Amino acid sequence: MKNLSSLDRVIHEPARLTLVALLSSVKSADFLFLLKESELTKGNLSVHLTRLEEAGYVEAEKTFRGKIPHTEYRLTPKGKSAFEQYRKSLGSIFNKE
Repeated sequence: MKNLSSLDRVIHEPARLTLVALLSSVKSADFLFLLKESELTKGNLSVHLTRLEEAGYVEAEKTFRGKIPHTEYRLTPKGKSAFEQYRKSLGSIFNKE
């Protein structure tokens, strides 16, 4: 159980884990892609992305396409490192003999 308590709590929350996993597999993703793939509500998605931004794991680039706001999200180097460490920690928990 000690290893379980050492997992990154920011990433370990299921919705944020989904978002980080999605972002780890692409260069960047827009809000609508993340909304569709995560199956979260707009409000929940926004809250979880904000939490990941506050942790320094995700960065957002806000632009306009014509008059329509467009936001792209990507994992930061810190986010990539944290996700890799999370995966290693999780793997070590389940690979105990």
